[in-house]
Amino acid sequence: MTDLPERIKSTDWQSVTDSMHKNGYAILSNLLSDHECDQLISGYSQPEHYRKTVIMARHRFGLGEYKYFNYPLPELLHTLRTQIYPHLAPIANAWFKALHIDTSFPLEHQVFLQQCHANDQKKATVLILKYGEGGFNTLHQDLYGNLYFPIQIVLMLSEPEKDFTGGEFVLTQQIPRAQSKATVLKPKKGDILIFTTNFKPEKGTKGYYRVNMKHGVSEVKTGNRYALGIIFHDAEN
Repeated sequence: MTDLPERIKSTDWQSVTDSMHKNGYAILSNLLSDHECDQLISGYSQPEHYRKTVIMARHRFGLGEYKYFNYPLPELLHTLRTQIYPHLAPIANAWFKALHIDTSFPLEHQVFLQQCHANDQKKATVLILKYGEGGFNTLHQDLYGNLYFPIQIVLMLSEPEKDFTGGEFVLTQQIPRAQSKATVLKPKKGDILIFTTNFKPEKGTKGYYRVNMKHGVSEVKTGNRYALGIIFHDAEN
């Protein structure tokens, strides 16, 4: 993991920025090694890492389960969260400026977390998800409080068509006064998917307007699908 910061730094962040502005998502291919993915999966059965387990069917969120990590985060996850955030904050600031929202995000993640904590949002939101056969996740947004960062990431820990089938990532775009648009993505093991948490600006004839977006996971047909979500804001106490 010692070269992970260099992998993050050497990413073509201009292409990521362009894709986020255009589509509301971007994929970083092979950012994590198979070994790093397997290590995260192996930790799923170690309860000391987690503050809470959610059985999705109990809350009508879908079928599967996920676990929230507790602080301090494992080093790999802390590195990803703190070193990817500075590349995404300028995108978030550009979006809010285009939509005339009077909010500016600091360029350092620790400063943003201090703002979360001052707003009584202190619980870790990084989570690992497991879906078995028939598992799925309904369309949703991960907000956790009044203070939120509008971009998040998912790390694919399992290999599609090998470890599982089905289970595509679904991103919907709710276009004002029109039918919704769905995008289906299939990131591979080790890929990181960056996407909008709840909205993005879209340019129209009279300037920018807000397009609301939700995400979910389609039904897993066979096998087990593991993924890890990194939300950059903390949750309300």
